[in-house]
Amino acid sequence: MFFHVGIGLMATVFREAMVIYFFMVVSYLLYRVFSLPNKHLEVLIATSYIVGAEVFFRMTKAYFLYETGKYMVIVFLVIGMFYNGFKRSSLTYVTYLLLLLPGVYISFLNQEFDTTFRQTILFNLSGPLCLTAAAMYCYGRSLKLKEFFTCLNFMIYPLISMTIYIYFYNVNIRDVITGTASTSATSGGYGPNQVATILGLGVFILYSRFLIPYKNKLVHLVMMFMLLAFTHRAIITFSRGGVFVGIIMVVVFTIIYYFISKIRTKFVITSRVVAVLGACIAIWTFSVLQTGGLIANRYANKDALGREKEDVTTGRVHLVNADLKAFSKYPVFGLGVGRSSVFYEEELNIELPSHNEVSRMLSEHGLLGILALLILLFAPLVTKLNGRKNIYFYPFIIFWLLTIAHSSMRIAAPAFIYGLSLLNIDYGKKETPVHREQIEK
Repeated sequence: MFFHVGIGLMATVFREAMVIYFFMVVSYLLYRVFSLPNKHLEVLIATSYIVGAEVFFRMTKAYFLYETGKYMVIVFLVIGMFYNGFKRSSLTYVTYLLLLLPGVYISFLNQEFDTTFRQTILFNLSGPLCLTAAAMYCYGRSLKLKEFFTCLNFMIYPLISMTIYIYFYNVNIRDVITGTASTSATSGGYGPNQVATILGLGVFILYSRFLIPYKNKLVHLVMMFMLLAFTHRAIITFSRGGVFVGIIMVVVFTIIYYFISKIRTKFVITSRVVAVLGACIAIWTFSVLQTGGLIANRYANKDALGREKEDVTTGRVHLVNADLKAFSKYPVFGLGVGRSSVFYEEELNIELPSHNEVSRMLSEHGLLGILALLILLFAPLVTKLNGRKNIYFYPFIIFWLLTIAHSSMRIAAPAFIYGLSLLNIDYGKKETPVHREQIEK
């Protein structure tokens, strides 16, 4: 944990070293997977770290290829399936992937087979490939609660480094903010949408550990400090999607955890929720003062002068409408993989990729895309009906669905988190993890 504070400082002082650090990370994780006996756990630890570090590595130019994070997640999960196999029932997700392949052929018919075509296909299918690998590996598997928390910790560690880097990237926020649009200046020089998304996930994970405390008091104190830091920096990106998704996950988890807990624990949860609300008010007030009120305008859908903006979705609704129009024109097989951006240019005269994976599935894959989405929605519910226990199930499914709806599958996180939602968590002798004595670091 403290090591990753140092990594954040190193990236600030000597960013070029992050390339070396990336290779060191991959080597270390591969060593753990191949040498340690519990390969099932080690594969999930490795993928958790890669998912948590993906945006940070992109931000610091540690990757040679933009989609390296997703590729590494797939590699580790395939290694895991080589050692541990996969459940036959998980082949449902192969069907999901196969339903997307006709879209590749449709795209091939409308575009020359060149480097651009291959890049377009890889860019658009890397997310579904990542999700398929994660779902197939996790489907039907179990983890002890302590092991599950270990995976979440490994996802948090690189986020600590990233947050340290972001804080030092621009120390004086007021000097770099000129309006209410989301800005890379407060996001480590990288895409605010992706930064807010992964920080929002980090906020939720650490919030859940606020309700279910770390056994080590020092670790708990440091992690709760990082919870405040994650929250602050997620807000300051001026990107609202990741923040709203994090809030929804927090609310859902709190409700679930409250109702499965005993009376005594309910009082503890209530007091902690009150403390969180107080901390949120303090962080929000500080952020408003720090940005000269611009962040308040952003969340009120106003510009820098306080005038209300016409479109609260910052143009996303126009892209969704274009996707629906494309679906009505090509309802069976769709436009083809990656062709929605071409359709946007023709219909809206704008050059943008889709931000909504759900509507993109309709426009690019047609009815086959609808079938693929139905598989993704109902397959997890089957695991729940079969008695699988996972207190993170609903928050994780919500993260996946809402994230792909506002940020598509730009990063590996929604795909991998979807996979984690399929795990069965072994709480030990007790039915639910409601007592502090049961919770270990």
